[in-house]
Amino acid sequence: MGILNTTPDSFSDGGRPAGLATAQRLIDEGADWLDVGGESSRPGAEPVSQAEEMARVLPLIEAIRAISNIPLSIDTMKPAVARAAIGAGASLWNDVTALGASPEGLAVCAELGCAVVLMHMQGEPRTMQADPRYDDVVGEVTSFLSGRAQAAEAAGVARQAIWLDPGIGFGKTAAHNLALLGALDSIVGLGFPVLVGASRKGFIRAIDPSAKEPSDRLAASLAVALAAARAGASMVRVHDVRETVQALAMTAAIEEAGSYA
Repeated sequence: MGILNTTPDSFSDGGRPAGLATAQRLIDEGADWLDVGGESSRPGAEPVSQAEEMARVLPLIEAIRAISNIPLSIDTMKPAVARAAIGAGASLWNDVTALGASPEGLAVCAELGCAVVLMHMQGEPRTMQADPRYDDVVGEVTSFLSGRAQAAEAAGVARQAIWLDPGIGFGKTAAHNLALLGALDSIVGLGFPVLVGASRKGFIRAIDPSAKEPSDRLAASLAVALAAARAGASMVRVHDVRETVQALAMTAAIEEAGSYA
């Protein structure tokens, strides 16, 4: 899943909102999905209005749909934005609040009949990294995701439409993130496809303190993508599509060759 941030304050894109040229490049590099977002969820991010978010994402979704049939997801917490984006051609609602930001979230998702990514986040973007704490991060995140999946099904969302995301970097320390990645099979074991998004995130500095800038974190991002795939994740959300596709393809080729040895 290639990332398309239309925000002027994206942590990894140098404040340059993504456009159609970026979308075409990610498609050419081998993305299977494109994830369009118009409100930053980076630590400390301020919310934007519904109207502004729509103004950022809808023209891009429409422009992409005019040139490509690649599946699109809308990264939003707002049901109205999700409704408009699905109407414009997206088919998956990627929600960092697991449909919890609005009382209407579950019902709207069921009404739209779209696929949905339910992500775990402790707190909210402005404060989530202040002092995140867990007694058992793997158990608590797994239990939360299981509960939200059950709530979605009860609201009428088809089970086969539900994806789960452990929320790497969302209200979690580096140790929490590493624990979740190391025990990803616990979440995969819930029986839903799992999306992992760790591309260029700041926790990488816990392993390499010199990786101060997002652009310094490619190698570690690839390592996470490979580990997630090996643990059973169905999709990885990344900035560096070409490099990730190549790394996954090489891993698969090695594994296939080994099976004939």
